[in-house]
Amino acid sequence: MKSSVSEHVGTSGSVERGAGSVNPPILEIRELRKTYRSGDRELTVLREINLAIHAGDTCAIIGPSGSGKTTLLGLCAGLDDASAGSVRLDGQPLETLDQDARAALRNRLVGFVFQNFQLIPTLTAIENVLVPLELRGELGRQKEAADLLAQVGLGDRLTHYPLQLSGGEQQRVALARAFIHRPKILFADEPTGNLDAETSGPIVEMLFRLNREAGTALVLVTHDPALAARARRVVTMRAGTIVSEAQNGGH
Repeated sequence: MKSSVSEHVGTSGSVERGAGSVNPPILEIRELRKTYRSGDRELTVLREINLAIHAGDTCAIIGPSGSGKTTLLGLCAGLDDASAGSVRLDGQPLETLDQDARAALRNRLVGFVFQNFQLIPTLTAIENVLVPLELRGELGRQKEAADLLAQVGLGDRLTHYPLQLSGGEQQRVALARAFIHRPKILFADEPTGNLDAETSGPIVEMLFRLNREAGTALVLVTHDPALAARARRVVTMRAGTIVSEAQNGGH
């Protein structure tokens, strides 16, 4: 459970507790740059990104399509390599870790909701949700997975395969999978993008309940202004760079 000592989000986005002590960020990005080469041309999709996310923080990343939001999330989770700069996840510089070490770090710390879900087609809904736990050698938690699927409205779809589920249902399975190990930080790429208004409300509540109860930092890419308004911080990207940051009341 998250500590009950007083905290507030400072103007730099840091979370301060107690008598002004500052916790190290769970995610720290410095001078991040990503370029792709196409023939003799070089395309820069991210440039000089600096951002820090602390435990218990909530941050929405907004901006037009093509501004680099999804690329940034992938770099933050160590799913891709930066061209320059540094990403530290819980103090670990990702650029110094090999793929196996990054995968182990992700499995320990990170939940990730992909825009295209990334469910395993040969596994049922409940088996997909259990994957992060099985990778950690934690077995026997089927009831917890079933309860999570029930919370996202899929209590009657436990044994359905992804192809038997609609896009919105697959997205809810992906959310349950991201929650199952109560990660320290959760990255979500358009977590309500395939959901209607009736379904998205409970999902949003689950996201912010995870933040409140487990202290999970949330980093949400979204085009939904109502979802962005729930976050404490709103970062706006354009043309591969951060152009502004605002703070709301949030949750």
